[in-house]
Amino acid sequence: QVQLVESGGGLVQAGGSLRLSCAASGRTFSSYAMGWFRQAPGKEREFVAAISRGGSSTSYADSVEGRFTVSRDNAKNTVFLQMLSLNPEDTAVYYCAARSGPRSRGPRDYDYWGQGTEVTVSS
Repeated sequence: QVQLVESGGGLVQAGGSLRLSCAASGRTFSSYAMGWFRQAPGKEREFVAAISRGGSSTSYADSVEGRFTVSRDNAKNTVFLQMLSLNPEDTAVYYCAARSGPRSRGPRDYDYWGQGTEVTVSS
């Protein structure tokens, strides 16, 4: 079983940046593909980014391509989401998730979820 804890959220002005972290428990972190999702008030949870188990393959939602970067440090059991050029539409609770398989864009494919970290972008 994997426990995930996100951190790094906060309030930032439009055009600013944040770096989210997701720390995982357990000794098998490298066997899990990791994903980032977000959920804005009144909206469904949506895919943001995903990274393969070894970190060599990534995938992004069109809305964040070129602005967000997902990475991982398997030695530290941590996955990151670097977010640049933030805009108010990026305001949401951001969740990391783990799945014991290839990276995926589908939230239902993920087995474990963190509690989320809130990101608010002011205009």
